[in-house]
Amino acid sequence: MTPWDEMMRTAARLGVVPEGFWRLSLREWRMLTGRPGGGAPMGREDLMRMAEAWPDE
Repeated sequence: MTPWDEMMRTAARLGVVPEGFWRLSLREWRMLTGRPGGGAPMGREDLMRMAEAWPDE
């Protein structure tokens, strides 16, 4: 199953409007969301751990 809702939220955070999202090829999507030479983008759990370790003040 494709996680469309998660992908749309990621696109919105990246500044991609819905029309632009639906025009992206799979290769373009991977380029936008992948890390150079690395794995998948940071997940929510990692972000929350970082937020706890280094809170905004």
